[in-house]
Amino acid sequence: MKLHGVEKVVRRSIKKVGQYTFHQVHRAQARQVLRLLQKKYGPPDPANLKLADTYARDVFGDAKYAPWLRVYAAFSGTFKEGWIPDNYYGGVVVPSMKGGYGRISNLKPMSRVIFGCDAFPDLAYFANGLFFTDRNLVVREQEIEHVVFRECDRIVFKLDGSAQGKGIHFFDRESFDCGLIKSLGNGVIQKFIVQHPLLSAFAPNSVATLRLTTAVDDLGRTSLRAAFLRLGRARHTHIRIDDEICVPVDLVTGELAREGFLTDWGATEEHPDSKVRFAGLKMPAFNDCVDTVVQLHSKVPFARCIGWDVTVDSDGKVQVMEWNGEHNDVKFSEATQGPCFSDLKWELLNASPL
Repeated sequence: MKLHGVEKVVRRSIKKVGQYTFHQVHRAQARQVLRLLQKKYGPPDPANLKLADTYARDVFGDAKYAPWLRVYAAFSGTFKEGWIPDNYYGGVVVPSMKGGYGRISNLKPMSRVIFGCDAFPDLAYFANGLFFTDRNLVVREQEIEHVVFRECDRIVFKLDGSAQGKGIHFFDRESFDCGLIKSLGNGVIQKFIVQHPLLSAFAPNSVATLRLTTAVDDLGRTSLRAAFLRLGRARHTHIRIDDEICVPVDLVTGELAREGFLTDWGATEEHPDSKVRFAGLKMPAFNDCVDTVVQLHSKVPFARCIGWDVTVDSDGKVQVMEWNGEHNDVKFSEATQGPCFSDLKWELLNASPL
């Protein structure tokens, strides 16, 4: 019994250290963004910052949630009730509204099993020493090359848990190497998507993705909450978080905003490489993209908020590249389109905060 008590104390101590580190990291990130915003747009209104501090204490119960609210206020030039701080989302909303269920999205071979949807460009998987098809048929190592290159000449291998442009590898017929894939770890083999001409005009070497955020309310209704287009740079084969361009997208019309934003939160009216302007453009097959992810989310309503990365191929078909049922980023959407979740009353959650 004494040993059991010691173990409980140790676990609590470890959890407290994790909580402290989590919020310190977010505090540092938010302060860095605030400095960037001040450098680009001048000092924020002190009255708005004070409102952010007060709102963090009065609504969320702790000043540690103020830094991201300050960022939203500085970016918007005003303060809006209903904003969700990103660290509150990750520390309270995620464990309360998703629990362990959202983590399923990290296991890429599970997507077809769960959704049974051809919108995923999955060709095959490697997991725990086995190669198997998108229909869960085990394939011998000697046959996998034939399987994945039957319908395309280039493929992408994405590791489980890959995010932010990491854990992504490209192969063609000549460079394909089963041994290398096995050494990399579990993941999904997807066909390389030839994207829609409008998207290719921005950056032809990397596939643009539409980030859609959906949420399920207490009545089980799924709806779109945020949308922005993520664009890569000319020098990269895929989008990287350290130099992507994010363009807000109208949730009703699918029209791109006049301005997109760089990783330093600086505004730009055009892609920095191709010089293609955002104003007047509309995301191809936008309604189809939204309908697809809303229908998919209805199959996993227990993960109450999901971030989807989708694109549209050269034939105008929706391709679901990834889904994130865990801590999908909400800060960019909250700053540019928020408050996105105010009607869901997440500020009233009574979960043990991280």
